[in-house]
Amino acid sequence: MFPVFNEVMMIKFTLCAAVATFVLSAPVAAQSDPGRVGVQRGDVLLRLRGIVVAPNERSSGIVPTFPTERASVNNSVMPEIDVTYMATDRIGFELIAATTKHDASGVTGTTGSIGKLASTWVLPPTLTAQYHFNPTGHVRPYVGAGVNYTVFWNEKASDGLEAAVGATRVRMSDSWGLAAQIGVDIDVTPRMFVNFDVKYIDIDTTARLRTTAIGEQSLRLHLDPLVVGAGVGLRL
Repeated sequence: MFPVFNEVMMIKFTLCAAVATFVLSAPVAAQSDPGRVGVQRGDVLLRLRGIVVAPNERSSGIVPTFPTERASVNNSVMPEIDVTYMATDRIGFELIAATTKHDASGVTGTTGSIGKLASTWVLPPTLTAQYHFNPTGHVRPYVGAGVNYTVFWNEKASDGLEAAVGATRVRMSDSWGLAAQIGVDIDVTPRMFVNFDVKYIDIDTTARLRTTAIGEQSLRLHLDPLVVGAGVGLRL
């Protein structure tokens, strides 16, 4: 537990340091013109979104005991904060920070009758490079692509699973993957805007369940969620 906790804390510290670096690196000239329309090189865009994380999951069988049985993963709704640094008038780099909780449930057979098998918190910091199509306009669409590192933490077996197979320890492997996004910022005032954003994130993990009754079981999960968000932002 403690190595995972320390890793999560280190990633959170890194994200906070990155945000602070972006904010402090914004030129004074960019912040001294609050009436300017659009974005330009050196701007920092801070957004707060509500997101829906909707996994498009595929799973292997639960081996070796339930090789034909699959698992499903539920959607999750959470707040998210992100920061974008404009390296040029059109090129920006966005870092997102959010954590969501998900349940894995059996679909058919024995595990289907159990229902919820386990839960986990997911921390998926994602860095994307964006191209902004209309940097001087009130409506600024963008596309982006980048990389994601996902940490699974505080994994727990469900009461139903432990009632069926005894005390169970759950561990899920971390994941590297690619990410793609499309979104738009729409001005409300010269510095404030609303944002709509959709991301696809490639997330794969192996769940290992160590049980007292049937030994160790493993399950390969391809989560690959769509992350749909809406919120407000501020040009710093």
